[in-house]
Amino acid sequence: MSETHTRYFPVSWDELHRDAKALSWRLAALGPWEGIVAITRGGLVPAHIVARELDVRLIDTVCISSYDDRTQRAPEILKQNKASGDGTGWLVIDDLVDTGQTGRIVRDMLPRAHFATVYAKPAGREIVDTFVTAVSQDTWILFPWDMEPAYAKPISILHPSESPGPRPDGGIAG
Repeated sequence: MSETHTRYFPVSWDELHRDAKALSWRLAALGPWEGIVAITRGGLVPAHIVARELDVRLIDTVCISSYDDRTQRAPEILKQNKASGDGTGWLVIDDLVDTGQTGRIVRDMLPRAHFATVYAKPAGREIVDTFVTAVSQDTWILFPWDMEPAYAKPISILHPSESPGPRPDGGIAG
């Protein structure tokens, strides 16, 4: 299943840390927690931050692959978690709930766990118990682990016909 994204939402390391810490604040009053199940790979960094902030030492993973680059496909369970039974007293942490297909699989595995994500899109929001930031369904979140600095051409080179008028150097575009 391929999706068309018309917007991008870049998230820096600092912003991700801030948002994961905000998630921790929301979860602190709901604990104490037996442990955390991180959904790999996206949930690893937020789970680390939440575990630190809530002083949770027991962390497990459930590994589900559902994307090839930016194309969503049928999910593949690579590793189930072993430590958390039906999920009672456990947090499930992921970076994002998008369509909810991964979340539904994990919810079936751990029906009594508390599912928390940093970001949530409308199609998957009902799967999540706690999240920090709502994002529109047509937005692709650019996480810091997916980005690297690169040269960006000036707008006038990319779209010369769309940049009429004065340039910052005083010349006339066009």
